Amino acid sequence: MAGTEIAVQTVPPAGNAVSSGSSFHTALKILPPAQREAMFEIYGFCRAVDDIADGDGPRAARLVGLDAWRADLAACYAGTPPAALRGLATQIQRFGLLQEDFLAVVDGMAMDVLADIRAPDNATLDLYCDRVASAVGRLAVRVFGMERDTGVALAHHLGRALQLTNILRDIDEDAGLGRVYLPAEALAAAGVPLGAPQAIVGHPAIGRACAEVAQQAQAYYAQAFAIMAGCPRRIVRSPRIMGEVYHVVLQRLLARGWANPRARVRVPRARLFWILLRHGLI
Repeated sequence: MAGTEIAVQTVPPAGNAVSSGSSFHTALKILPPAQREAMFEIYGFCRAVDDIADGDGPRAARLVGLDAWRADLAACYAGTPPAALRGLATQIQRFGLLQEDFLAVVDGMAMDVLADIRAPDNATLDLYCDRVASAVGRLAVRVFGMERDTGVALAHHLGRALQLTNILRDIDEDAGLGRVYLPAEALAAAGVPLGAPQAIVGHPAIGRACAEVAQQAQAYYAQAFAIMAGCPRRIVRSPRIMGEVYHVVLQRLLARGWANPRARVRVPRARLFWILLRHGLI
């Protein structure tokens, strides 16, 4: 079918999309086999479209690649998946995964391709977070077996919490790619003028803008943890681990601050061990 070759050639094998040392891998490998297989297929898809969006090719070619994914997803839902996507199609049927959520992820990646995102307004940033993070969460909560409304609410809050944490952690890396995801409103309130990405993230007042975004992330974590507290533990073990690990990242970012030079923040192995111990995984 049209576009299949472009799309499926980038699909990592199930399980390879999430690095073995990542918190996501840790959170997913404890799932029952059927759920684990589904989540690895979902993250394989996410990895593939992310690789297209962040690739070195011309923007037009990357947009063609994303369009190919839209076509291949349509084929999966029509019952005629490309051979390389039969595993994903199986999980779509097994867990009732919604096409609109997969397409939202593709649309989020397209936002990065159409133009380098630089100081978006709050509404645009929220839309971006919904597409690249909360939409993935909406797929995941179906795999976890959560009640629909509760799952959608968790995906909304936890997805945004994780994505804002990523943005705060990666401001220098993103600036090197010509991108600044910090919202224009926070930058203006901090007195950071808009300009070249490196100039924005190197401004002495950048920490004030980051602190405002961190406060938003904290509120999302609080809502997500409150939702999970009302759910059976076995259903939310994986998202709870993801949330707790990334919350540690946010806490360490706040403790470090955003003054130059900014050392890379990581979760100590002892802290990860403790989180896993708390959830009875070791």
